[in-house]
Amino acid sequence: MSCNFRVFVLAFVLKLFVLPAAAQEQPGYPPIPIDATEEQVRQAVNLVRAGQPLMPKAWPNGARVAVCLSFDVDNELLWRRTPLPVPLSQGEYGATTGLPRILDLLDRHSIPASFYIPAMSAALHPQMIQDILKGKRHEIGVHGWMHENLPAIGDAAKEEQLLTQSIDYLTKATGKRPVGFRAPAWAFSQFTLDQIRKAGFLYDSSFMAMDEPYELLANGQKSGMIELPINWIADDYPYYEPEASGSLPDPELVFEIYKGEFDAAYQEHSLFVLTMHPHITGHRSRIATLEKLVLYMKQKPGVWFATLEQVADYVKTQEKEATR
Repeated sequence: MSCNFRVFVLAFVLKLFVLPAAAQEQPGYPPIPIDATEEQVRQAVNLVRAGQPLMPKAWPNGARVAVCLSFDVDNELLWRRTPLPVPLSQGEYGATTGLPRILDLLDRHSIPASFYIPAMSAALHPQMIQDILKGKRHEIGVHGWMHENLPAIGDAAKEEQLLTQSIDYLTKATGKRPVGFRAPAWAFSQFTLDQIRKAGFLYDSSFMAMDEPYELLANGQKSGMIELPINWIADDYPYYEPEASGSLPDPELVFEIYKGEFDAAYQEHSLFVLTMHPHITGHRSRIATLEKLVLYMKQKPGVWFATLEQVADYVKTQEKEATR
């Protein structure tokens, strides 16, 4: 298959599935009027914005790039609003088959990863937590209570209750209070940033304003929250899973996209965060492609495989030293 045709396929997929989804109006967020003033536009976009870049001058031990493999362990909760048996089994696959395959791959290559788990997903499959922790190298972060859409809640007290429940549940299940937050469906309400700050999270990983670590601004003010950004290009969902049909069914094409993103991050001495889901990437041909990517990255000199927590800790330390 020619390179041009692959680019065409990628552009078509992003246009058809990803870009419309990303541009949808979220509940609780009124659209910006077409006749809005400059000040009204600024106010509308100012809730959470990108602040100063927090890219360290160097990564640990002279590494050229930081690589974070991350997994959103949503499983059955993606179908909670229409809990029919067959669709639910697609999510269940993540716990029964996908996650064990992923953990086996990570163990064989001695690579850490970050897992973001809705509390009720962990409740349905408590063995997942123990299996993740068994390797003693992975991180578990908060990903909501029920994979809820935070803007749709529309109630600060209710959202705070769900956040507290999620933290408490994972703290009890793992023996450690989570330090990382990734919003369910990557969606913040007008209350979310303030609440995760008050909850004491070290970092967030839900936004897309840069490729490198940066600080989140809250209504134009420094929040102190480290953002380790994600993006749709480095996510398995739009390629494999829209409507469960597989919009880009050839895993080799996905490998080429991920490889291109990694290569650019390597050239920039920057950060590469890959987001996956056990019920999606855990399938046979797809896990093989992920291993191919891991082998490709490992053969490059100066690649630091880290959890997002490790990256955030390092970024925070470097930022403190730079301001002394």
